[in-house]
Amino acid sequence: MGAAILEHTKEKAGPGGLRAEESVGSPTSRRSSPLQLPAVGATRDGMAAAFRPPKQVLLQALRSSVYPGVGGLGSTCCSCPLGAKRYLLTDNIVKLKEFQHKKVAIAYNLPGTKETYLRKLEEKLTQNKLILKGELRTLLHLCESRDDVELIKKVIYRYHAENRNITLGEYKFGPLFMRLCYELDDEESAAELIKDQHLRGFFSDSTSFNILMDMLFIKGKYKSALEVLIEMKNQDVKFSKDTYVLAFAICYKLNSPESFKICTTLREEALIKGEVLSMRASCFAVALALNQVEKAVSIFSQIMKPESIICTNLNIMIHIQSNMLKTLIEILKEATDGNLSRFVKKHEFSEEVLAKVREKVKDVPTLLARFDELYEKLHRNGQVTTYTLDALLCHTPKDRKSRMVLLNKRTVSRRTFQPLSQSLWAE
Repeated sequence: MGAAILEHTKEKAGPGGLRAEESVGSPTSRRSSPLQLPAVGATRDGMAAAFRPPKQVLLQALRSSVYPGVGGLGSTCCSCPLGAKRYLLTDNIVKLKEFQHKKVAIAYNLPGTKETYLRKLEEKLTQNKLILKGELRTLLHLCESRDDVELIKKVIYRYHAENRNITLGEYKFGPLFMRLCYELDDEESAAELIKDQHLRGFFSDSTSFNILMDMLFIKGKYKSALEVLIEMKNQDVKFSKDTYVLAFAICYKLNSPESFKICTTLREEALIKGEVLSMRASCFAVALALNQVEKAVSIFSQIMKPESIICTNLNIMIHIQSNMLKTLIEILKEATDGNLSRFVKKHEFSEEVLAKVREKVKDVPTLLARFDELYEKLHRNGQVTTYTLDALLCHTPKDRKSRMVLLNKRTVSRRTFQPLSQSLWAE
């Protein structure tokens, strides 16, 4: 069975995706015209349901892509003005501001000085005394430099050695340490500890791995991020929706046959498990599969609400790759329809994508003339953005929960059970 799966992935593997300058795009647009392409989604779904890729096969595919000698198409995003400076996790996952506010509060309420506290912990390590949960939590919030991280590492090793068998319901320090490394820009320490087999179980949550992969993605260290994904798979940590976004984004940036194979295998495994992949994850998978147009169509057809600007431009790219030029012109014509209400969000197209359309139709005079006319209308209507498809893909949406903060606040005192004043619960 494993051999059959490997043979299957070899046949379908191939480079895909686009590479261009990065920037930040606008969020949404009206639903694009449906694809008028051959229905290949059913074929892929039948294949996915026929078997479950064994774990060792997936790990083998993951490992093969990070070993030296495996060629990829690479990415030019690191050479552009913004580089890869786009994070994929929203603030409600990283929670950096919340972590920094907590640091200020703990430092303010600390009895004595920070130096005294650190010295006492070093003495406990030397005397082989028990490290308490509260002590480690306080230490993580007192750290202000990479020098302090070295002490934290020693305390973490000692704490985990003393509490490795007491994990059920315990406070999870993994995300806390990752937020600290995120703040200090120290992905090396984060990667060192998360891969250390002596700390297996300490980072037992997906959030720790997600934050680290996000850190590495920001710096354009995609192979290192893939190694973290491998470690997450090895440690049997359950993937979250954010994990799939990060995994597919990393594969898209690596843009090689091996990363295409990994993305395909992970996606099929998720579908077999009944996971619901987010639109962002699916868009990265579509962009990576553009050179395998039937695969791209299959993935795109399963996006429930293809109404975003990303989906609109991916739809255009799929039609370009499929040489469906007349349908492509019709989509652009429909987008310039002036009969729509001003309350309806119009399609918005990337200048980069429109340039590819023009390149495709330049040898057909009638289509070229129609395109130039539609191109002018799109510009007059303000429906053209300078942001590239790559920039739109890597754009991080705003947190939806941030607008509902006040509704989730307590309105009754825990001590007196009396209603809190408006000024108190507004804080």
